[in-house]
Amino acid sequence: MFSRNYKPSPKLAPYVRDYYIFQAPLPDDHVIDDFLLAETAFVRCLIKGDWRGGDAPEELARGGTAVFSGANSRPFKVRLRGTLDNVGIAFRAGGWRGLFTQSHADYTDTMLSLHDLWGSLAVQLHNRVAAAQEDEEKVAIVEDILAKRLEDVGTYEVDEAMAQFERFSRQDSTIRIDDAAEQIGLSVRQMERRCKYHFGLTPKAVLRRSRFLDMAAALRGISSPSDQVLAELRYFDDSHLNKEFRQFADMTPGQFKEAVTPLQTAGLSFREHSRYED
Repeated sequence: MFSRNYKPSPKLAPYVRDYYIFQAPLPDDHVIDDFLLAETAFVRCLIKGDWRGGDAPEELARGGTAVFSGANSRPFKVRLRGTLDNVGIAFRAGGWRGLFTQSHADYTDTMLSLHDLWGSLAVQLHNRVAAAQEDEEKVAIVEDILAKRLEDVGTYEVDEAMAQFERFSRQDSTIRIDDAAEQIGLSVRQMERRCKYHFGLTPKAVLRRSRFLDMAAALRGISSPSDQVLAELRYFDDSHLNKEFRQFADMTPGQFKEAVTPLQTAGLSFREHSRYED
Protein backbone atom coordinates (compact mmCIF):
# COMPACT_ATOMS: atom_id res chain seq x y z
CA MET A 1 0.00 0.00 0.00
CA PHE A 2 1.26 3.47 -0.91
CA SER A 3 0.10 6.77 0.57
CA ARG A 4 1.26 10.24 -0.40
CA ASN A 5 0.08 13.36 1.41
CA TYR A 6 -0.07 16.93 0.13
CA LYS A 7 -0.83 20.17 1.97
CA PRO A 8 -3.49 22.58 0.68
CA SER A 9 -2.68 25.99 -0.71
CA PRO A 10 -2.81 28.93 1.76
CA LYS A 11 -6.21 29.92 0.36
CA LEU A 12 -7.72 26.52 1.22
CA ALA A 13 -5.68 25.68 4.34
CA PRO A 14 -8.39 26.97 6.74
CA TYR A 15 -10.84 24.45 5.24
CA VAL A 16 -8.66 21.45 4.35
CA ARG A 17 -6.13 19.59 6.48
CA ASP A 18 -4.58 17.38 3.81
CA TYR A 19 -5.00 15.77 0.43
CA TYR A 20 -3.85 12.22 0.09
CA ILE A 21 -3.39 9.71 -2.69
CA PHE A 22 -3.76 6.14 -1.48
CA GLN A 23 -3.01 3.20 -3.75
CA ALA A 24 -3.17 -0.51 -2.98
CA PRO A 25 -2.36 -2.78 -5.95
CA LEU A 26 -4.06 -5.99 -4.86
CA PRO A 27 -5.45 -9.08 -6.64
CA ASP A 28 -9.04 -8.71 -7.84
CA ASP A 29 -10.30 -11.30 -5.36
CA HIS A 30 -8.36 -9.94 -2.38
CA VAL A 31 -10.65 -8.64 0.41
CA ILE A 32 -9.69 -6.45 3.37
CA ASP A 33 -12.21 -6.09 6.19
CA ASP A 34 -11.23 -3.30 8.56
CA PHE A 35 -12.58 -0.30 10.43
CA LEU A 36 -11.98 3.45 10.46
CA LEU A 37 -12.30 6.00 13.26
CA ALA A 38 -12.12 9.37 11.54
CA GLU A 39 -11.73 12.61 13.49
CA THR A 40 -12.83 14.70 10.55
CA ALA A 41 -15.03 14.48 7.49
CA PHE A 42 -13.47 12.99 4.37
CA VAL A 43 -14.13 12.82 0.66
CA ARG A 44 -12.77 9.82 -1.22
CA CYS A 45 -12.62 10.01 -4.99
CA LEU A 46 -12.45 6.39 -6.15
CA ILE A 47 -10.52 6.07 -9.38
CA LYS A 48 -10.37 2.31 -9.04
CA GLY A 49 -11.64 -0.08 -6.42
CA ASP A 50 -14.66 -1.54 -4.64
CA TRP A 51 -14.93 0.36 -1.35
CA ARG A 52 -17.87 -0.28 0.96
CA GLY A 53 -18.72 0.97 4.42
CA GLY A 54 -21.37 0.75 7.13
CA ASP A 55 -22.14 0.00 10.76
CA ALA A 56 -21.96 -3.78 10.37
CA PRO A 57 -20.32 -6.21 7.90
CA GLU A 58 -23.68 -7.42 6.61
CA GLU A 59 -24.84 -3.85 5.90
CA LEU A 60 -21.89 -2.49 3.92
CA ALA A 61 -22.84 -0.29 0.98
CA ARG A 62 -21.09 1.68 -1.74
CA GLY A 63 -21.31 5.46 -1.76
CA GLY A 64 -20.51 5.92 -5.45
CA THR A 65 -17.32 7.09 -7.14
CA ALA A 66 -17.04 10.25 -5.03
CA VAL A 67 -17.83 9.33 -1.43
CA PHE A 68 -18.43 11.62 1.54
CA SER A 69 -17.89 10.29 5.07
CA GLY A 70 -18.63 12.16 8.27
CA ALA A 71 -16.50 11.92 11.40
CA ASN A 72 -16.91 8.80 13.54
CA SER A 73 -18.08 8.31 17.11
CA ARG A 74 -17.63 4.53 16.85
CA PRO A 75 -15.77 2.11 14.57
CA PHE A 76 -16.99 2.40 10.99
CA LYS A 77 -16.71 -0.94 9.20
CA VAL A 78 -15.15 -0.90 5.73
CA ARG A 79 -14.42 -3.53 3.10
CA LEU A 80 -12.00 -3.17 0.22
CA ARG A 81 -12.00 -5.66 -2.64
CA GLY A 82 -9.19 -5.70 -5.20
CA THR A 83 -7.00 -2.79 -6.23
CA LEU A 84 -7.66 0.63 -4.72
CA ASP A 85 -6.69 3.94 -6.32
CA ASN A 86 -8.12 6.77 -4.28
CA VAL A 87 -7.70 10.55 -4.00
CA GLY A 88 -8.86 11.90 -0.66
CA ILE A 89 -9.63 15.18 1.08
CA ALA A 90 -9.47 15.56 4.86
CA PHE A 91 -11.43 18.59 6.03
CA ARG A 92 -10.83 20.90 8.97
CA ALA A 93 -13.60 21.28 11.53
CA GLY A 94 -13.01 25.03 11.79
CA GLY A 95 -13.81 25.53 8.12
CA TRP A 96 -16.94 23.39 8.05
CA ARG A 97 -19.40 26.24 7.35
CA GLY A 98 -17.39 27.33 4.33
CA LEU A 99 -18.02 24.06 2.48
CA PHE A 100 -21.18 22.58 4.01
CA THR A 101 -24.61 24.01 4.71
CA GLN A 102 -25.84 21.61 7.41
CA SER A 103 -24.50 20.64 10.82
CA HIS A 104 -21.75 18.01 10.82
CA ALA A 105 -23.87 16.22 13.43
CA ASP A 106 -26.26 15.33 10.59
CA TYR A 107 -23.50 13.24 8.99
CA THR A 108 -21.67 11.68 11.94
CA ASP A 109 -21.01 7.95 11.30
CA THR A 110 -22.51 8.34 7.83
CA MET A 111 -21.25 7.57 4.33
CA LEU A 112 -23.07 8.80 1.23
CA SER A 113 -22.51 9.90 -2.33
CA LEU A 114 -20.88 13.33 -2.53
CA HIS A 115 -23.35 14.06 -5.32
CA ASP A 116 -26.09 14.21 -2.68
CA LEU A 117 -24.28 17.15 -1.08
CA TRP A 118 -22.41 18.91 -3.87
CA GLY A 119 -24.37 17.97 -6.99
CA SER A 120 -22.55 18.27 -10.31
CA LEU A 121 -19.30 19.32 -8.62
CA ALA A 122 -18.97 15.74 -7.35
CA VAL A 123 -19.22 14.42 -10.92
CA GLN A 124 -16.66 16.95 -12.12
CA LEU A 125 -14.32 15.99 -9.30
CA HIS A 126 -14.36 12.30 -10.14
CA ASN A 127 -14.20 12.63 -13.92
CA ARG A 128 -11.36 15.15 -13.92
CA VAL A 129 -9.29 13.38 -11.26
CA ALA A 130 -9.75 10.01 -12.97
CA ALA A 131 -8.38 11.47 -16.22
CA ALA A 132 -5.32 13.04 -14.56
CA GLN A 133 -1.97 11.24 -14.50
CA GLU A 134 0.34 13.05 -12.09
CA ASP A 135 -0.23 13.77 -8.41
CA GLU A 136 0.27 17.50 -8.88
CA GLU A 137 -2.43 17.61 -11.54
CA LYS A 138 -4.85 15.70 -9.31
CA VAL A 139 -4.25 18.05 -6.39
CA ALA A 140 -4.74 21.10 -8.63
CA ILE A 141 -8.08 19.69 -9.83
CA VAL A 142 -9.24 19.05 -6.26
CA GLU A 143 -8.32 22.61 -5.30
CA ASP A 144 -10.23 24.00 -8.27
CA ILE A 145 -13.35 22.04 -7.29
CA LEU A 146 -13.05 23.15 -3.66
CA ALA A 147 -12.70 26.79 -4.74
CA LYS A 148 -15.92 26.44 -6.74
CA ARG A 149 -17.66 24.86 -3.75
CA LEU A 150 -16.57 27.74 -1.51
CA GLU A 151 -18.00 30.14 -4.06
CA ASP A 152 -21.27 28.17 -4.25
CA VAL A 153 -21.74 28.23 -0.46
CA GLY A 154 -20.60 31.84 -0.32
CA THR A 155 -19.86 32.25 3.39
CA TYR A 156 -16.08 31.62 3.29
CA GLU A 157 -16.55 31.25 7.03
CA VAL A 158 -13.82 29.96 9.35
CA ASP A 159 -14.54 29.47 13.05
CA GLU A 160 -11.24 30.29 14.74
CA ALA A 161 -12.45 28.99 18.10
CA MET A 162 -13.18 25.59 16.59
CA ALA A 163 -9.87 25.64 14.74
CA GLN A 164 -8.16 26.14 18.09
CA PHE A 165 -10.15 23.32 19.70
CA GLU A 166 -9.15 21.08 16.79
CA ARG A 167 -5.52 21.76 17.67
CA PHE A 168 -6.23 20.92 21.32
CA SER A 169 -7.91 17.65 20.35
CA ARG A 170 -4.93 16.55 18.27
CA GLN A 171 -2.11 17.80 20.47
CA ASP A 172 -3.45 17.63 24.04
CA SER A 173 -6.28 15.11 24.30
CA THR A 174 -6.15 15.14 28.13
CA ILE A 175 -7.08 18.84 28.41
CA ARG A 176 -10.11 19.57 30.61
CA ILE A 177 -13.22 20.89 28.86
CA ASP A 178 -13.40 23.90 31.19
CA ASP A 179 -9.77 24.77 30.49
CA ALA A 180 -10.21 24.42 26.74
CA ALA A 181 -13.30 26.64 26.77
CA GLU A 182 -11.52 29.29 28.86
CA GLN A 183 -8.50 29.36 26.53
CA ILE A 184 -10.74 29.57 23.47
CA GLY A 185 -12.86 32.32 25.00
CA LEU A 186 -16.22 30.53 25.05
CA SER A 187 -18.53 29.27 27.74
CA VAL A 188 -18.75 25.49 28.03
CA ARG A 189 -22.30 25.64 26.65
CA GLN A 190 -21.22 27.74 23.66
CA MET A 191 -18.34 25.40 22.93
CA GLU A 192 -20.60 22.36 23.10
CA ARG A 193 -23.08 23.86 20.63
CA ARG A 194 -20.39 24.89 18.17
CA CYS A 195 -18.50 21.59 18.49
CA LYS A 196 -21.62 19.65 17.57
CA TYR A 197 -22.04 21.78 14.46
CA HIS A 198 -18.42 21.67 13.29
CA PHE A 199 -17.13 18.34 14.64
CA GLY A 200 -20.38 16.39 14.74
CA LEU A 201 -19.78 15.49 18.40
CA THR A 202 -19.66 17.11 21.83
CA PRO A 203 -16.29 18.40 23.10
CA LYS A 204 -16.14 15.52 25.58
CA ALA A 205 -16.70 12.95 22.83
CA VAL A 206 -14.10 14.62 20.59
CA LEU A 207 -11.43 14.50 23.30
CA ARG A 208 -12.39 10.98 24.36
CA ARG A 209 -11.92 9.76 20.78
CA SER A 210 -8.63 11.67 20.48
CA ARG A 211 -7.33 10.12 23.67
CA PHE A 212 -8.16 6.66 22.37
CA LEU A 213 -6.37 7.37 19.09
CA ASP A 214 -3.31 8.59 20.99
CA MET A 215 -3.22 5.35 22.96
CA ALA A 216 -3.92 3.26 19.86
CA ALA A 217 -0.97 4.87 18.07
CA ALA A 218 1.26 4.08 21.05
CA LEU A 219 0.11 0.44 21.12
CA ARG A 220 0.76 0.14 17.39
CA GLY A 221 4.25 1.58 17.79
CA ILE A 222 3.38 4.47 15.47
CA SER A 223 4.10 7.14 18.09
CA SER A 224 6.81 7.33 20.75
CA PRO A 225 5.21 9.26 23.60
CA SER A 226 7.27 10.26 26.62
CA ASP A 227 6.75 8.53 29.96
CA GLN A 228 4.88 11.63 31.17
CA VAL A 229 2.53 11.63 28.18
CA LEU A 230 1.90 7.90 28.55
CA ALA A 231 1.12 8.39 32.23
CA GLU A 232 -1.40 11.10 31.36
CA LEU A 233 -3.02 8.90 28.73
CA ARG A 234 -3.39 5.86 30.98
CA TYR A 235 -6.92 5.05 32.00
CA PHE A 236 -8.16 4.60 35.55
CA ASP A 237 -7.98 0.81 35.44
CA ASP A 238 -8.16 -2.15 33.05
CA SER A 239 -11.95 -2.09 32.95
CA HIS A 240 -11.91 1.56 31.85
CA LEU A 241 -9.29 0.80 29.19
CA ASN A 242 -11.31 -2.17 27.94
CA LYS A 243 -14.46 -0.06 27.81
CA GLU A 244 -12.78 2.56 25.62
CA PHE A 245 -11.33 -0.01 23.23
CA ARG A 246 -14.70 -1.73 22.98
CA GLN A 247 -16.31 1.63 22.19
CA PHE A 248 -13.83 2.77 19.57
CA ALA A 249 -12.37 -0.46 18.14
CA ASP A 250 -14.96 -3.11 19.03
CA MET A 251 -12.19 -5.25 20.56
CA THR A 252 -10.05 -5.47 23.70
CA PRO A 253 -6.63 -3.78 23.87
CA GLY A 254 -4.96 -7.17 23.52
CA GLN A 255 -7.03 -8.05 20.47
CA PHE A 256 -6.33 -4.64 18.97
CA LYS A 257 -2.59 -5.02 19.45
CA GLU A 258 -2.61 -8.32 17.54
CA ALA A 259 -5.23 -7.46 14.91
CA VAL A 260 -4.26 -6.86 11.28
CA THR A 261 -5.88 -3.53 10.39
CA PRO A 262 -4.01 -2.03 7.42
CA LEU A 263 -6.53 0.71 6.65
CA GLN A 264 -7.01 1.77 10.25
CA THR A 265 -3.26 1.67 10.86
CA ALA A 266 -2.70 3.82 7.77
CA GLY A 267 -5.19 6.30 9.25
CA LEU A 268 -3.27 6.36 12.54
CA SER A 269 -0.02 6.97 10.67
CA PHE A 270 -1.64 9.75 8.65
CA ARG A 271 -2.90 11.36 11.87
CA GLU A 272 0.45 11.09 13.63
CA HIS A 273 2.23 12.56 10.62
CA SER A 274 0.06 15.68 10.56
CA ARG A 275 -1.04 16.28 14.16
CA TYR A 276 1.72 18.76 15.09
CA GLU A 277 1.79 20.67 11.81
CA ASP A 278 -0.60 23.44 12.90
